[in-house]
Amino acid sequence: MAADRLYVGAAHTDETWVGVAFDRAGFETAGVFDEVGALWLHYEERAERVLVDVPVGLHDGDGNGDGDGNGDADPERACDRLLRSVLGPRADAVFSPPVRPATRRRRYTAAARVNERLAGRPLSRRAFEVSAAIAAVDELLQELPEAREAVAAAHPELCYRAFAGEVLRHDPRTAGGYAERMRALAAFDRDAPPAVQRAAEATAGSRVDVATVLDAVALAYTARPGPGELRSLPADPPTDATGLPTEVRYRSEAPIEPQGE
Repeated sequence: MAADRLYVGAAHTDETWVGVAFDRAGFETAGVFDEVGALWLHYEERAERVLVDVPVGLHDGDGNGDGDGNGDADPERACDRLLRSVLGPRADAVFSPPVRPATRRRRYTAAARVNERLAGRPLSRRAFEVSAAIAAVDELLQELPEAREAVAAAHPELCYRAFAGEVLRHDPRTAGGYAERMRALAAFDRDAPPAVQRAAEATAGSRVDVATVLDAVALAYTARPGPGELRSLPADPPTDATGLPTEVRYRSEAPIEPQGE
C-alpha cells in the first residue's frame, strides 16, 4: 500500500550513514548505519525513494562525458556547475567527485594520480575523503537494479535553498547555521522541529553531529511527497556510461534558475 511506503534521507558522515525515514503522514524512524548497504537492507522492503548526499552518476574518465552521446570530454559534471551557481555564497559546499576508477583507490596519492590521468584535473582532499562512500553507493546501484529505481542524489544545501526560498549564509556547524536551517525546515513543514527532535533522539548515543541529522531530515522531506514538485539539476539530466543520471534532486514549487543561465 502507498501509505506504507517510506521516503528516506541518507546523510554520510565519516564512516557512518544517518538514515531518516518519513511515511506520508510524517516522521517514522531514524537510525545510524555502518555502511550504505546496511541502510538499504534496512529500508528496501518499504523504500519508495532514498536520497543520498553523495554524488551519483560518475565520469569514467574515458572522454565520453556524462554518457549522453555527445562526446563531451569535460570531466566536470553539469549538475555540479549548476549547483555552484544556484548556491552562490555557499558554492564551496560543492566538490567535484573523482572519476569512477579513482573512487576505488584507498590512498590519496593513488586516487589523485588516477584522477589526474583520466580527468586531467587534480583531486581535492575533500573529494577523496568522501570517495569511499561514493564508491559504495555506486557499487550498490551497479549490483542491484531495484536500488537504482529508488536511490538518487541530493545536496542538503540545495534542499534548504529550496525550502527557504533563498541561499543560506552560515556554515551548518555554527549556531547561526543551525538556526537558519531549522527555520528553513519549519518554513517547509511546521512539524519539522518535532521531527528533528525525534530523529536526534533516535540517533542519540552514536557519533553523529546535529548538522548531519538535520541534513538527513532535509533529504527525507525532499524525498517525501509534499509541497512543490521533486525536481532536478539539470532539469533534463544526462546519464553516465552505466546509465545512472548525473543530477541533484530538490523539491520546490518552481524550478530554481541558475545565476547567469
